[in-house]
Amino acid sequence: QVQLVESGGGLVQAGGSLRLSCAASRTPFSINKMGWYRQAPGAQRELVADINSGGSTNYADSVKGRFTISRDNTKNTVYLQMNSLKPEDTAVYYCKAEISLISKSYWGQGTQVTVSS
Repeated sequence: QVQLVESGGGLVQAGGSLRLSCAASRTPFSINKMGWYRQAPGAQRELVADINSGGSTNYADSVKGRFTISRDNTKNTVYLQMNSLKPEDTAVYYCKAEISLISKSYWGQGTQVTVSS
């Protein structure tokens, strides 16, 4: 079982920045992919960005050029730097970790991001 602990959410004005962090507990298996998803009220959970162990990244079109995902493999930690935030970025942000060897995925508890106009 992998535990994911997220931090860094909060309230920010439009145009501002936040940095989310997600630390995974120790595991005997390599975490292949880590990512951030978000879910706004009444909406489905959607991918924001993910990154594999080699550093390849993938972003939702809505955040390209504004958000940057990175990870520290030595700490099993993934970060999401969010700049130029917009009110439509308001959501609960969830961290996800995937371990391909055992076909398992794990989710964090979520952290609220609120962007005021």
